[in-house]
Amino acid sequence: MSEQKESDDSIKQHALHTIIELSERITKSEGNTQTIIPFLFITRHSSEIPISPGIINPAFSIILQGTKMFHAGKETIHFNPGDFAASIIDMPISVQVKDASNELPAISLRIDFTASEIASVVMDAKLEFNTDNKKLYLGVFVGKTDEELLNLFIKLLMLTDRPKDAYYLAKLIKREMIYHLLTGEYGYLFIQQVLVNQESDGVGKAIEWIKKNFRRPFMVEELAKLSNMSVSGLHHKFKLVTSMGPLQYQKELRLREARRLMLSECMDVTTAAMEVGYESSSQFTREYKRLFGQPPYKDIKSSRKSYVTSTFENSI
Repeated sequence: MSEQKESDDSIKQHALHTIIELSERITKSEGNTQTIIPFLFITRHSSEIPISPGIINPAFSIILQGTKMFHAGKETIHFNPGDFAASIIDMPISVQVKDASNELPAISLRIDFTASEIASVVMDAKLEFNTDNKKLYLGVFVGKTDEELLNLFIKLLMLTDRPKDAYYLAKLIKREMIYHLLTGEYGYLFIQQVLVNQESDGVGKAIEWIKKNFRRPFMVEELAKLSNMSVSGLHHKFKLVTSMGPLQYQKELRLREARRLMLSECMDVTTAAMEVGYESSSQFTREYKRLFGQPPYKDIKSSRKSYVTSTFENSI
């Protein structure tokens, strides 16, 4: 048994090494690089990154070198070489990168996906899940890759040398990846995205409503009625999936969007605060400092001195 494990580990390490070589051949740029395959990104850091705020979208990612830590509310998730991480919802999160240097940069690959893509694979493959089990899990999770999954990443990266073939074949490889994940030990976590994103009612509808209307004030009672849930039921399920309550989720979306506006569009503090729905600049400054550790002006000034700015926006 131990010999088999050693053999499996050796095969996995060889596959990871091959993926690193292919990734480094494509780009050595810092931060996020989109490849010619629209849904495939390479993320690379040559130095450690302190805890940095951002928002992650539904995506699947594997880490090749270095270590990442996700901070979601009170949850801290460690993400090591050979692990994969997945996000099934848009979620405010902070990311930290460790064990990164010029000699051994932290490298990861990211594939964006949607609930409809997962649902399509489920239907076409005639997969069956026990949807009576309504238990919800945190919308970000980490698992272990295997040889088959790593080989699919190798096939995908090799397509970057064949642009004409990549347009069609990359989509097929992506569907095979989704199928592999759905039929593996973490399948119940991926199918949760389809269940959470059902528009008829439930916590998925509440999350979607806040994302579209985060600038406007609302009462939790109003949101619960819209989602066909009780107030206590909404609070409970919302926290299971996002690690925070509905009002905190809205607040973090507002503050992170305001930070993006100040960093990327050079918007001043007062204008950014008003743009995301705040009526009081003093309240905005107070809540901003509580989340990011510094008042807006000071945080933006120090962030502009570093390439970390928006490194983790919309990435995992």
